Amino acid sequence: MAETLVLPKTAQRQEIYESLLPQLRALTDGEPDLIANLANISAALKEAFGFFWVGFYLKKGNQLVLGPFQGPIACTRIQFDKGVCGASYSRKETILVPDVEQFPGHIACSSASKSEVVVPVFDKTGAVAMVLDVDSDQLNDFSEVDVRELEKIAALITSLL
Repeated sequence: MAETLVLPKTAQRQEIYESLLPQLRALTDGEPDLIANLANISAALKEAFGFFWVGFYLKKGNQLVLGPFQGPIACTRIQFDKGVCGASYSRKETILVPDVEQFPGHIACSSASKSEVVVPVFDKTGAVAMVLDVDSDQLNDFSEVDVRELEKIAALITSLL
């Protein structure tokens, strides 16, 4: 695949996701290195949508550890029972947070983060291997479109594990 994304000239997230997913498949096809794939997926999501922060926290031992990401520096380690990422990991479900200040136990890695969506990525046994964390500097910036489409990207990542 080329090193550039081809994205529709639209403000409609659904159309951008529909264009992005096959490009992510092509980008990761045949590449066995997980970190390289996660880095490119992070970069593609950041480029396509201009999200404030997008990246992965990988399960290592009894916590989530920062993996490939795009955006400002981030928390390095998150306990399974802390923040939105820990909640998504523990509950094994996607969590959409319109206002992070209203989420009990939110971890403020950056005070500029206002809304967030976190999607668990499952390994082939059904265990959570990591979470995909996407932050916006705008309140209520995510919708069910983001949830549905980011879950498709998480399924793509599962196929890479």
